[in-house]
Amino acid sequence: MSKVLCFGELLLRLSPQLNGEWIRQHAMPVFIGGAELNVATALAKWQVPVDYCTALPDHYLSKELMASVEERGIATEKILLRGQRIGTYYLPQGADLKGAGTIYDRAYSSFWELKPGEIDWDEILQDISWFHFSAISPALNEHVAFVCEEGAKAASAKGITVSVDLNHRAKLWQYGKQPSEIMPDLVEHCDVVMGNIWSAHTMLATSTDEQIHDNSSREKYLAHAVKTSQEIIERFPKCRAVANTFRFDSGEEDIRYFTSLFTEGQEHHSASYACHGVVDRSGSGDCYMAGLIYGFTNRLSPQATVEFATAAAFGKLQEKGDSTSQTIENVQQKIKPGAAQVSAEQ
Repeated sequence: MSKVLCFGELLLRLSPQLNGEWIRQHAMPVFIGGAELNVATALAKWQVPVDYCTALPDHYLSKELMASVEERGIATEKILLRGQRIGTYYLPQGADLKGAGTIYDRAYSSFWELKPGEIDWDEILQDISWFHFSAISPALNEHVAFVCEEGAKAASAKGITVSVDLNHRAKLWQYGKQPSEIMPDLVEHCDVVMGNIWSAHTMLATSTDEQIHDNSSREKYLAHAVKTSQEIIERFPKCRAVANTFRFDSGEEDIRYFTSLFTEGQEHHSASYACHGVVDRSGSGDCYMAGLIYGFTNRLSPQATVEFATAAAFGKLQEKGDSTSQTIENVQQKIKPGAAQVSAEQ
């Protein structure tokens, strides 16, 4: 079976209960996260062999974190022990990662300080068939962006499938470069690109309809996804699949969710999902990315892949913490009747 390597920063997420409650209770829940670790966690849960590569300080807290990662079934031998800090961020309970309440504290972390030429990619990529990273890492600084490009380029040269999540965190892009100045050089080496029509516009300068929200519908959004996907594939010939997710919050509680996958010249749409009330918005996109990798590595049909990934991502909205604990069976049970079912080739 394929072995996946997820490369990115391990983060400690501190989730205060606001209005001073975290001070009065002398408590603040801590979750282990990071986009790529969330992907790795889901894959391990779904019996896909997975390694994780990050950078952490060489002290007892890191050792405890690595032990926790290993308990998830993720190999940690490729974690680099160096530097002085573990990256953290604050996310108030119930808030969204893209909201104003997110506070990042990642400068000068062990991962933030990575420089080009420091990682032996031949060694790191040994026995790997899929390399995954996200646009969050290149957002930290230009040196880390070059490191990500090194990894993607080295993996591509070895015939390893490369995937990227175009997740956009505006607060992180603070080093004088726009995402569209950095990301195209990385996407050039990618086989699978995930995001949405808006993140693709920000990251890759793809065209976008500024009036898309006016009297729009599922059909119009999906039609736009086709155009965005085709534009990406035309610009980046190595890319063979583009996924677009659509999550709409109507009011404070209601969520509507559906996705698409464009590959081999065809667009595949998921069923639509909706719910009232969300436990935790964090990590849903990471869960979707993991679902894509699960589908591709298990040679599911494109339709079965998009249905599995969508059901998994929607299910994650009802779980507390950054990563999912859903099993394959849990996800299968969430797939809507009539949608393509999952039958993995183990």
